[in-house]
Amino acid sequence: MVTTTLMIQGTTSDAGKSTVVTALCRWLERQGVSVVPFKPQNMALNSAVTIDGGEIGRAQAVQAQACKLPPHTDMNPVLLKPNSDTGAQVIIHGHAISNMEAQDYHHYKTIAMAAVLSSHQRLIAQYQTIIVEGAGSPAEINLRDRDIANMGFAEAVDCPVIIVADIDRGGVFAHLVGTLSLLSQSEQDRVKGFIINRFRGDIALLQSGLDWLEQYTGKPVLGVLPYLHNLHLEAEDAINTQQLANDATFKVIVPVYPRISNHTDLDPLRLHPQVDLQFIAPRQNIPAADLIILPGSKSVRTDLAWLRETGWEQAIKKHLRYGGKVIGICGGFQMLGKQINDPQGIESFAGEDNGLGLLDITTTLKPAKQLRNVRGTLNLENATITGYEIHAGITEGADLSKPVCLLDSGSDGAISDDNQILGTYIHGLFEHRSACNALLTWAGLHGVNTLDYYATREADIERLADMIEDNLDTQALRRLLHLSESSQ
Repeated sequence: MVTTTLMIQGTTSDAGKSTVVTALCRWLERQGVSVVPFKPQNMALNSAVTIDGGEIGRAQAVQAQACKLPPHTDMNPVLLKPNSDTGAQVIIHGHAISNMEAQDYHHYKTIAMAAVLSSHQRLIAQYQTIIVEGAGSPAEINLRDRDIANMGFAEAVDCPVIIVADIDRGGVFAHLVGTLSLLSQSEQDRVKGFIINRFRGDIALLQSGLDWLEQYTGKPVLGVLPYLHNLHLEAEDAINTQQLANDATFKVIVPVYPRISNHTDLDPLRLHPQVDLQFIAPRQNIPAADLIILPGSKSVRTDLAWLRETGWEQAIKKHLRYGGKVIGICGGFQMLGKQINDPQGIESFAGEDNGLGLLDITTTLKPAKQLRNVRGTLNLENATITGYEIHAGITEGADLSKPVCLLDSGSDGAISDDNQILGTYIHGLFEHRSACNALLTWAGLHGVNTLDYYATREADIERLADMIEDNLDTQALRRLLHLSESSQ
């Protein structure tokens, strides 16, 4: 079997690389092609646990679903999880190896590239087609040296590249021409065409620009993808605030602290027709709500200090006095306790801080992360719950005797004596319909009717595949991928 690798790069961050890769993966899977997603290097705080017990970017887990594959660490061999403005936790083949400042990681990239190429080789041995997602832009000149995320990888494996640009943000022709002009000649030669993303309007009015672009660059425009309204794909990092329910009366608020992580946990609520979910940004007033959710954090003590500085501690305690409910997830669960200890400086500087004191638990951060997919039963209506754990903390305390759920691996979480506060390490706890129903009922919503989140995600992946079929030059794609007509 001959394996073809095709790389999708973008003129900017959020140009649509993740979306196009997801779309291509499902389009190919529908035709019976053995396809796998790949992102050499990802920088994101939204992550997923893989079948081989590691950690990868959340976007690659969604792309794996598009391929109808379980997520694997080879799909994203290098993951960077920022824990400050200049540093990040470096995760290689699913496991954290160190915290590095930007300059240190820049020198480490030679070693990281070896990990990238070894994963790529393993995928070549298993799949017919590899669809690769770049990171940021290939024209970031300051990052060209030792690049492993864009053209550095493409040159190393000698694969063709398609460049995506977002027309909705404006300047699409400047983005494409400027990006191409900043590439070396060999890099320009491997660019086989452009995709223009998120177009809305009359395509006839765009045609003269497309003709000019093809003539000026000598590269074909492989297609113009429409702006898909109400499309839901889990975000790689940016918080998606789009809601389907504009008249919902059950209010849920979530603080956006500086190192918020795995906020995709809240997507099932954001899309819930009965829930008004609001992410509350810094310096934004904290409104009244039925439920406050403290999400995950990559730097729990730092984000806890931010909560205090911005008035959230007082707001949470007032909310509880008025009978409101609070859920803490992972880092948010740790914040609800009496104390958080980090004696080895796992997340930032060594030390300890008092928590919010709302649950009788204490957390100590350890070097080894807990990484596992879980399934079990909520101690609320005996509802089924599924999800995953990604945390460095070991939590102890009396309130653990009243767990949130019973898992195959043991009990998890804690519920307060007054039944107002719930904490858990489980990410994805709202994704299973029965768990979401039970949790919202516990929080005070009557007559809960939760959508099937997995089916919703599947339907949107199918929409993306249809978009490829209807709007791209699929014959040109097939030639790039060396696919025969018989595989259609």
